[in-house]
Amino acid sequence: MFSRITAEGAIWADGTPEAVDALVLATGYRLAFPYLTGSGALDPDGRPLHRGGIATAVPRLGFAGMEFQRSFSSKTLRGVGRDAGYVLGRLSPRR
Repeated sequence: MFSRITAEGAIWADGTPEAVDALVLATGYRLAFPYLTGSGALDPDGRPLHRGGIATAVPRLGFAGMEFQRSFSSKTLRGVGRDAGYVLGRLSPRR
């Protein structure tokens, strides 16, 4: 797991930086992103700032699996795949 993100990519726990084109976080059942604190990706309560799973304040950052992310089923196995596909399509460098 990475320890923080930067404008260029991610910093791994051992301090090694790695450039990344996009970062998608599969949130699971709890919204907890301590590694995004101070990045501008979260509101004051620690919730992601996003529109449809695409971060509104951090380029190339996406989320998947959040309740009502794009639909009623977003937080379920039935809906997360559609949302993940949407996010990946929006973050794809081919776009």
